[in-house]
Order: sequence, then structure tokens, then C-alpha cells
Amino acid sequence: MKRVLVIEDDVSIANLIEINLKDLGYTANKVHRGDEGLKLALEQDYSLIILDITLPVLDGIEICKQTRLVKQTPIIMLTAKSEELDKVLSLELGADDYITKPFSVREFLARVKAVTRRFDKALNIQNFVSTTNELTFKNLSINIDKRKTKLYNKEVCLSPKEFDLLVLMASNPGKVFSRKKLLSVIWGYDFEGFEHTVNSHINRLRTKLKDGENNIHFILTTWGIGYKFNDELKATLT
Repeated sequence: MKRVLVIEDDVSIANLIEINLKDLGYTANKVHRGDEGLKLALEQDYSLIILDITLPVLDGIEICKQTRLVKQTPIIMLTAKSEELDKVLSLELGADDYITKPFSVREFLARVKAVTRRFDKALNIQNFVSTTNELTFKNLSINIDKRKTKLYNKEVCLSPKEFDLLVLMASNPGKVFSRKKLLSVIWGYDFEGFEHTVNSHINRLRTKLKDGENNIHFILTTWGIGYKFNDELKATLT
């Protein structure tokens, strides 16, 4: 039986989620405080995390952020209608989807099925990335299996989505990816109206990969279309 971590301070909502997850064959582990939820998210393995934004002690935004530093567990955020900015921030921090409260049972089940299906199949980025283990461009090296990136032999700390973006584009030098395509492949969902999420991730990635010594730009903008990895850099595959 697949396990789901439900972090929701409203007991009635948490119980409703648990009942409907059982219909999908899941067992739910429920907690009502943010600090307790983060502890479980980091220490145990789950098939899915249902995470409310407004929680006592520690909010869902911080839980999402800290979880994403170490785990790829699918996360569905629960937000109120007034939390539009929090929705955007959740996606930028690595949440896989969000549901606005109040929500229907049908919508909830559909979102859970969609997110877990995308995660289980793991087809999105794997259909596009290199089959080699390591990519090297000038002073940049990317170890795909270990999910590590080094610039001038110094490790660069990338978020999971930043790393996925880099691997996708570095595996296809010169190929232009539209913002919509990047949303579809990396986030696995057509977040209509959230193309700026891609922009913010790309900007942070560029900052972290800035090679001031040689003035090398790894990620280039194709104006009016999207982004590509600099194909003038010679790659070494290992």
C-alpha cells in the first residue's frame, strides 16, 4: 500500500483527504503541525505529500522548500483563494501542483492521480536527457546519476528543478525550449499563466553558473521563444 503524508491543521479536511485516499488504495499518515510534518517528510519515504500552506509552528512554504533540498517526493499544496502569490512561490520552490480550498472530491482525486502518475512513470525529463552519466562543458561538469554540478571543480548548489532544467538543456545543446515546453517537461504539468516560474528558475540558474573569469554564458535566451544551452561549448561525454 502506498503511503501519503497529509500535513493539514484542519482535522475535518485531513480526515476527508484520508477517506478519499483510501479509495485510491493509499494509506494516510496525518499530522496537524508544520514542524511535525517536516520531520516526517525528511525522515520517512512517501509516495505523495499533501501540504497545506497555513500551518502552526512552520508554514507549508518552508516545509516545501526544505523538503525539496533533499527529496523528490511529489508535493501537492493546499491553498486558499487569497493565497495567489503563495501558489506561485510554491511552484517555484518545487511543488508539483496545488489545489485551492474549498475543493471537490472529484478534483482532488484527479489531481492526486495525475501527479502520482507523472512521478511513477518518470517519463518527462528522461525522454530528453542524455543517456551518459556525465556532461562536461569547458569548466562545467554535470553528473546526472549523482545529481551534482561543479564549476571550476567547485560544487554548485542547485535546487531539484534547477538541476533538471540544466540537465535537460545541456543534454540538447542548441535546442531551443519554449517556456511552455519547459513547464511541461520539468514540472510535468501545463501551469497555464505560470511561464514566469521558468524565468525565475533560469535567472537563478544563470547566477549560480556565472563564469566571470572567462565570460562564458551557458544558457542563452532566444528572444520571443525561450532558452537553449550554448552549443558553441564543446561537450565531453563520459
